[in-house]
Amino acid sequence: MLKKRLIACLLVRDELIVQSFGFKKFLPIGKPRFPIEFLVKWSVDEIVMLDMTATARGTGPNLEVLEALSEHCYVPLTVGGGISTVSDVRRTIRAGADKVCVNTHAFDRPALITDIADSFGSQCVVVSIDCFEHSNGSYEVFVGSGKRATGMSPVEWAKKCEELGAGEILLNSINRDGSRMGYDTKLLRSVVEAIKIPVIACGGVGRMDHFSEGVLECGADAVAAANIFQHSEHSTILAKAHMLKSGIDVRLDSLAKYDSREFDENGRLLMLSTERLLDVDLRKK
Repeated sequence: MLKKRLIACLLVRDELIVQSFGFKKFLPIGKPRFPIEFLVKWSVDEIVMLDMTATARGTGPNLEVLEALSEHCYVPLTVGGGISTVSDVRRTIRAGADKVCVNTHAFDRPALITDIADSFGSQCVVVSIDCFEHSNGSYEVFVGSGKRATGMSPVEWAKKCEELGAGEILLNSINRDGSRMGYDTKLLRSVVEAIKIPVIACGGVGRMDHFSEGVLECGADAVAAANIFQHSEHSTILAKAHMLKSGIDVRLDSLAKYDSREFDENGRLLMLSTERLLDVDLRKK
């Protein structure tokens, strides 16, 4: 069985990393280089970097910036924003991306998904689906950074993306974005159960145990977040420690010590003494 992945989303507006709240309000964080270095150092499995204004500008990713950033990124990097052609994909990969993420242009021209898959393989194309829950409980796909309604349900669009050759779905809840209420489990479960390709959960993480809920309650293949990774220095370590404590198989590829899986009253990971670590090892046996 494949290990579950922890993915960090970096949202870019005007070349600055931002925190997003409901796709409407944005809090600037800083230049992308330092968050990437931090996330790589503390064992995040992948990074998704999305330029939220590229489509509106009529441009693709800033390739000069991407080339500089990719030099500091030693985990798989998915890049999205304004990608509308196979040529855009080729340039983005040459600049340092491992995968591309498509959203609005893929919805407006679904053949783009197949074109990318045929040229680079399905593993290269991630389709981002932004979903809004209406007051009657129904869900609808929105594009254009959450501004344009499509009339299509997330399940319907996810199935279509799978048929067209998408390798993964990045499923995001507009209602939960920045809410810190946790993933929309009803939405997530409905899409996971409808398709066979991996689904990445995104939108709403406010506590570390929300990551485990996305996997254990909904069957997500990977769990992603943006804002929470800006809140504390060792947030990715805490996320993996909580997932481990819940029995989820995740990658442990840094110098961080996850042995205890015990936390203090503030949710911080405790480091056990040598004697306690030995006792933990004995109990495992």
